[in-house]
Amino acid sequence: MDGLLTVNNVWMMICTALVFFMHLGFAFLEIGLTRQKNTINILFKNLFIITAGLLLYCLLGFNLMYPGEFNGFFGFAGFGLNSPLVDGSLDLTYNEGYTYWTDFLFQGMFAATAATIVSGAVAERIKLNSFMIFVVLYIGLVYPIAGSWKWGGGFLDEMGFYDFAGSTLVHSVGGWAALVAIWLLGSRIGKFKDGKIGAFPGHSMPFATAGVIILWLGWFGFNGGSVLSADPELTSLTLVTTCLAAAAGGVSSFIFSSLRYKNYDITMFLNGILGGLVGITAGADQMSPTDAILIGAIAGVIIVFGVALIDKIRLDDPVGAVAVHLICGIWGTLAVGIFGNLAGFDQFLTQFIGVACYAAICIAGSFLIFYILKVTLGIRVSAKEETEGLDIHEHGMDAYPDFGIKQH
Repeated sequence: MDGLLTVNNVWMMICTALVFFMHLGFAFLEIGLTRQKNTINILFKNLFIITAGLLLYCLLGFNLMYPGEFNGFFGFAGFGLNSPLVDGSLDLTYNEGYTYWTDFLFQGMFAATAATIVSGAVAERIKLNSFMIFVVLYIGLVYPIAGSWKWGGGFLDEMGFYDFAGSTLVHSVGGWAALVAIWLLGSRIGKFKDGKIGAFPGHSMPFATAGVIILWLGWFGFNGGSVLSADPELTSLTLVTTCLAAAAGGVSSFIFSSLRYKNYDITMFLNGILGGLVGITAGADQMSPTDAILIGAIAGVIIVFGVALIDKIRLDDPVGAVAVHLICGIWGTLAVGIFGNLAGFDQFLTQFIGVACYAAICIAGSFLIFYILKVTLGIRVSAKEETEGLDIHEHGMDAYPDFGIKQH
């Protein structure tokens, strides 16, 4: 038994490291799809999210999300981490797949991911101090309370709502907040002018591509670790369905977008891969390879329509976060009721109710936080700061300084 626990726990720690590595992928993707003058600002936000997120999850979030016995809506097991002990040593019967400490760290990496989704959507025009306050409140309170409803054994879990690795609990939780934020923030200067949609090309497609490939690799830990053990059958199936959905999402997105727009758009290809990954995440452990390909392919088409829809309603999302994480997150959650082991009308209805409940808490929570910030500190930088770039005004430096020797 101890040997099996060791194997399971090592696998979970490897998956934790892979999910941690995803934060580099998010950073690369965001800086690649935005303008050079805001690079340091985006990197700073990503560093703050992972550092502050882990501290908040230790002090508050973990025991909000996993409170033990509670009323199904809200519970709190106390501040800080208190490991279960037997005779003064760590209780190794805590779980057959991992120890208490591994559980905390794995779940903490997930918590930080939800706020990173918002970072990309609000890029290039949000005040850094206001964003940091949002991260503290959203990761510290909204994310773990919402997470307790399913993963903490709350009322949605008792209802039968299913979300294996977080299409809704992570990606849609971040996506709803991103949608509220870009609505309250407004679009970047020049994005929508004279009835036309302005294009702001990202400054580094190599960075963006590297970011997506790193995220795909990280998803091996994101979904593979959500088996919560090294079970050979479930783990290997989960990795297969995850990869097939990603591949199908990328292929369907670039084919559909090329037919629609008459060019091979690499940003659609990249976001299609991510859309496939988000879409399969809710049911990766119970889908057949064919199911996974269908879910990913549909997600890829959704991406093309989703990006166009966000532009049409005059919302500015520089990296396509709402289309990828919110819309494909909803699709993946509902797909559990269409494909796989739980398919059927009753399950589909339960999935829909779950989506609606998370929409309610995330929209209300993020709106309250951002609106209070908007009327107090303000959430948008000045026009001058936005035009000249946040790197110079918020950080006093350039991401790519000229190292050439000046002639005297």
